[in-house]
Amino acid sequence: MPVAGAIETSAGRSIAGGDLTTGRAAFIERAQTRGDLFVEQPYGLYSEANQETWRRLYRALAGKWERYAHPRFLDGVARLGLDPDRIPRLEDINRFLEPLSGFKARAVSGYVPAYLFFDCLRRREFPTTITVRDGDRLDYLPEPDIFHDLAGHVPMHTDPAFADVLVRFGEAARTAALRVRDGDCRSVESALRALARFFWFTIEFGLMRRPGGAGLCAYGSGLLSSAGEIAHSLESRRVQRAPFQLEWVVNQSFEIDSLQPLLFVVDGFRHLEGEVRRLERWLGEGRLDNVAPGEPAVSREDLRSFLDAGRQ
Repeated sequence: MPVAGAIETSAGRSIAGGDLTTGRAAFIERAQTRGDLFVEQPYGLYSEANQETWRRLYRALAGKWERYAHPRFLDGVARLGLDPDRIPRLEDINRFLEPLSGFKARAVSGYVPAYLFFDCLRRREFPTTITVRDGDRLDYLPEPDIFHDLAGHVPMHTDPAFADVLVRFGEAARTAALRVRDGDCRSVESALRALARFFWFTIEFGLMRRPGGAGLCAYGSGLLSSAGEIAHSLESRRVQRAPFQLEWVVNQSFEIDSLQPLLFVVDGFRHLEGEVRRLERWLGEGRLDNVAPGEPAVSREDLRSFLDAGRQ
């Protein structure tokens, strides 16, 4: 086994200089080759460049969090003791997180098939990316990284009401899987699109009325982990901020590689939980078996994860 801070060559020799940059981390490539989805966080592999990327991201967002983020997100940052200067160790995060909401961050080597991801939420586990985005492209994120997951998502997981919403979302996915009929891929694809769109416009890019009703704030992780997106979402005249309507949300496509032109606003966490429960009910009744086509595309892997879960 190589020492921390080294990587193995294809010949099995260890060389210095390994890191955990997204897209070029040898540790992740080896785990994926072995088929290991859940992994340990090899903290010693973070390079100084990785740590500097974390510091730059944190500095870029700290002031914007104070201005734009939901107060419960700010409470979560404080409760987790996030270090502005060092990438967190997941074991330290979980030591603070689990007593607050029962959730824990669990390191993964890459993409988690849709049903497994949602089922992790149902079990109060959050699949957490351990790589760090390229420091040359701080605000471009083609896939999640540890800053998006730990600084964008996890502070909200300290709040019991929000944590319960995530668990309910996992239950909604389970309801969808249990309706699987042999060979009925169309309705499964439709349910998957509805789930993905709901998750995108709430957990990832959701806006909420501030406590007391004075203005709006961000609670979605995609907003909270992007210095450009968070200000754009609440300040730009080019953004349509619409009251949350389930019928609209589940039929609304989105793009992942541009600033969001349309966002939905919920009144509070009770409102959000009520909409998740309504989503689950509609999935169970078959009312989402034919939502509008378009983005996101449903991959074969995601489709198979639901079909397999439904047949167990």
